[in-house]
Amino acid sequence: MSDRPFNFSAGPATLPEPVLRATQESVWDLAGSGIGVMEHSHRGKEFSAVLERAEGLCRELASVPDDYAVLFLQGGASLQFCMAPMNFLGADETADYINTGSWSKKAIKEAKKFGTVNVPGSSEDENFTYIPPASSLSFSPSAAYCHFTSNNTIFGTEFAEEPAPPSGAPLVCDASSDIFSRPIDVSKYGLIYAGAQKNLGPSGVAVVIVRKDLADKAPESLPTFLQYRTHIAGNSTFNTPNTFGIYVVSEVFAWIKEQGGLAAMGEHNKAKASPLYAYLDESEFFQGTARPDSRSLMNVTFRGPSEELEKQFIAEAAAKGLLGLKGHRSVGGMRASIYNAMPTAGVETLIEFMKAFERANK
Repeated sequence: MSDRPFNFSAGPATLPEPVLRATQESVWDLAGSGIGVMEHSHRGKEFSAVLERAEGLCRELASVPDDYAVLFLQGGASLQFCMAPMNFLGADETADYINTGSWSKKAIKEAKKFGTVNVPGSSEDENFTYIPPASSLSFSPSAAYCHFTSNNTIFGTEFAEEPAPPSGAPLVCDASSDIFSRPIDVSKYGLIYAGAQKNLGPSGVAVVIVRKDLADKAPESLPTFLQYRTHIAGNSTFNTPNTFGIYVVSEVFAWIKEQGGLAAMGEHNKAKASPLYAYLDESEFFQGTARPDSRSLMNVTFRGPSEELEKQFIAEAAAKGLLGLKGHRSVGGMRASIYNAMPTAGVETLIEFMKAFERANK
């Protein structure tokens, strides 16, 4: 472990140090080719090997079935907010969208441009501090699909397990901030998408896992670039992709595999988050904002006694090498994003600083 600061930013977020070291070398010289990854043609054999490795590792880690495509696209999750309904939702159809925060609301706004949206459950009544229980969800009887945001970065909540819509309604998931942080059964989903910049790599790449038969149902009238089938046929190279970003994602996949895969990653993330939440529960100074039964393992959100003390805490933490702890501008407070690449030592150091700050400012 180096003496770099601990980066608790919500995204772009911290990356594993071995990935950064490998990337440094490959920016200069990719696999002994003499030139760097950012200089290679996206259709050349050197980058083709990178792309093949990225897809292969993605499939291996998540046991992605053969009838699903793995794509590396641009536009982030924000483009997927409209691309999913453009491909899957007809003007006379209904899609279910569970509303658990800002990103869910953005996805709902886009979907309404293409068809009818039913909201089977929402936590807006308590400022998105909880995940609606499964028993409270009222799904449409014949929805084109059911969309949910698996982890809510701003509010610090996370689905413990997937919602279960009626048979025949594919699950669509925005997994941007917890993808590959724990095991996932891809066969339960029709579409999984995630901006890479939180848990899988740098900004500028969206990882998309889509069932091929769903992609084939998209209207032919859609713009070519906005059809999933276009990118499936082009193997993510219909246009020039983010070659550098895909390279880094492939290195992160390899790193996750070296850590023991998704099961080991899930245990590691639980072990990191548990002591931080335990401290928040016992503290009389700091308070967690998410309901205990809905807490995220990726984004721990909390408040202090006053906004003035919160600003002081964030500033003093930064001076100690604990960066990115300011909460989202829409909610304030503090947020510790402890994605896969955040080492245990980072969380331990944060807890010790919080204890010291509490003692000094009671």
